[in-house]
Amino acid sequence: MQRRTIGWLFTGGGALVGLGVALVVVLALAQMPTQRASTAAEDEGEAAAVEVDTEVNAATPPRPLPAEGEPEQEPLEWDRPRFGARKEERLAMVRTQMVRRGIKDEDVLEAMRQVPRHLFVPDDQRKYAHADRPLPIGQGQTISQPYIVAFMTDLLDVEAGDKVLEIGTGSAYQAAVLSELTPYVYIIEIIRTLARQAAERFDRLGYRTVQTKRADGYYGWEEHAPFDAIIVTAAAGHVPPPLVKQLKAGGKMVIPVGGVYETQHLVVVSKDEDGRVRARSVLAVRFVPMTGRAQRAE
Repeated sequence: MQRRTIGWLFTGGGALVGLGVALVVVLALAQMPTQRASTAAEDEGEAAAVEVDTEVNAATPPRPLPAEGEPEQEPLEWDRPRFGARKEERLAMVRTQMVRRGIKDEDVLEAMRQVPRHLFVPDDQRKYAHADRPLPIGQGQTISQPYIVAFMTDLLDVEAGDKVLEIGTGSAYQAAVLSELTPYVYIIEIIRTLARQAAERFDRLGYRTVQTKRADGYYGWEEHAPFDAIIVTAAAGHVPPPLVKQLKAGGKMVIPVGGVYETQHLVVVSKDEDGRVRARSVLAVRFVPMTGRAQRAE
């Protein structure tokens, strides 16, 4: 399907709101070199400070990614844990909240059927795990409602073997869903407690191909770039330029854009094979704010 440019796509939420969001994204994308140049010293210092306080939990992918230009290998296989508990609730969740709302990608639907959402929420929230709403997970953060997780995953068009970066892993549920689609999942969480819990949860539940890092997600994970897909699960006032830079040609980024007290829009940023960047708004949303460098730039 041919994609329209941003000027045509930021109209779904009303002319004034759509224009405001479009301007935020256009300015963030069009002025990337200027913005980076004007804050280079500041960003370098902040990035260095973050790196000093970084914690990385290495995982074990099934095999190294092929180098650029190498021929396709045999179909990729990796261990994905399976859970029988509350399976009927997950099946009903997918049927009533996703299929009925138009999610059609069978790989995404199957991932949502398999990942045990109730094991990614606090004990006192488990009875609501499959409800059609976000839930608190502590530290002022939430786990997105199931439909939003499926919808954002569907927008990424992830295929087995793709390299995916998630910013703001929170409960780690979104990352577990992504790891059903590809074993090359890299996640960054800025809150120490949540980053530690995510790493422990992956190990305990058997999601051992996901690599975690505690750092400021604004800067991405340059060591593993470029990424076929990037997903941001906290709202930023603009699209972080380092993330656009780390997006692979032909790749997609899904990110909520907008301030805490503004209408936020879920935006799909795509980069074509020539490096040209386009963005389109697809849905009005409400996410917790992205902290760190993104918040200081507001």
